[in-house]
Amino acid sequence: MLKKGTKLYSIFKAKCPRCHEGDFFAHKFTFNPNKVTKLHNNCPNCNLKYMMEPSFFYGAMYVNYGLTVALSVAVFVISSLFFGLSLLQCFAAIVIALLILAPFNLRLSRIIWINMFIHFDKRFKKKQL
Repeated sequence: MLKKGTKLYSIFKAKCPRCHEGDFFAHKFTFNPNKVTKLHNNCPNCNLKYMMEPSFFYGAMYVNYGLTVALSVAVFVISSLFFGLSLLQCFAAIVIALLILAPFNLRLSRIIWINMFIHFDKRFKKKQL
C-alpha cells in the first residue's frame, strides 16, 4: 500500500509527487513556526518546481479545513463517548488537539494538495552521481 509510485507513499513519506525520491519539505518535522512549511523551491532529484504558480498553496487551506473538521469530530466523539467528558471539556480537548497537531496538519495539507495535481512518473529516476 505504501509502495513507491502510489500517492500514499508520496504523502506519508513527504517525497516529491513526480519522482518519489526528493524531499518535499526543506526541514524534517518540527514545531518551529518558521520551518514547519518551508519547502524546497525545486525537487532535488527531478527539478520539479513546487510552487507552480503564485499562491499555489492557497488551495491547501481547503484541505487543511477538511482535516481540521475530521480531527475535531473524531476528538469530540472519542472524548464524549469513551471518556464521558462534558461539552465544555470536549471543546477544550478539541482545542488542545488542534493546537498540538497544527504543524502536522499544515504539512499534510500541502503535500496532499500538490499530489492532487502532480502524478508519479517513473521516467524520472534517481540522479546518477
